[in-house]
Amino acid sequence: MTILRYGSTNTFFIPGSEGGLLVDTDYAGSLNAFYRAIKQNGLTLNDLNCVMATHWHPDHMGLIGELTRRGVRLLLPDTQREYVHFSDAIFAKDGLPFNPVNETEAQLISCEESRAFLSRMGISGEIISTPSHSADSVSLVLDDGDCCVGDLEPPEYIAAYGESSSLSRDWERLLAFTPKRVFFGHAPERILAK
Repeated sequence: MTILRYGSTNTFFIPGSEGGLLVDTDYAGSLNAFYRAIKQNGLTLNDLNCVMATHWHPDHMGLIGELTRRGVRLLLPDTQREYVHFSDAIFAKDGLPFNPVNETEAQLISCEESRAFLSRMGISGEIISTPSHSADSVSLVLDDGDCCVGDLEPPEYIAAYGESSSLSRDWERLLAFTPKRVFFGHAPERILAK
């Protein structure tokens, strides 16, 4: 996994034998910074087969429209389908250069289908729904122990939310995969105790 830092949101490149997967982007208007970041990491746009968002807030999906217009496929879990245009009005209000996403061209899959889809890309893992941050939030869990969780609150917040909270259920689901490293959208990676 390569961590791309070029704005306020961590972006992750997962290599696969049939092209890589980009997890999250930054705000609209950060395309030039994105290009610099991939170049600095020895990547080109041709290395990206698919892009996905952990959720459709503006700081996690702002470049997806730009990237899909340049040939990168959108991987869209069906739990996110109705949220694709959540940030359109925010970008319009802020006057940022933004290309809306055409979800009809996306590769729509269920979370249950994600392992098979990712396997065809040469990536071992799956996408799971982790809706405690927002109803459309998903996490990517890789078999090597890495997982990208977007804006999911860390597990120590469970005490504040309660053991029966959706945050607690999200972490139960994630920990069932015995992850080793957790990558957050806005915080440093966390090594989980063995």
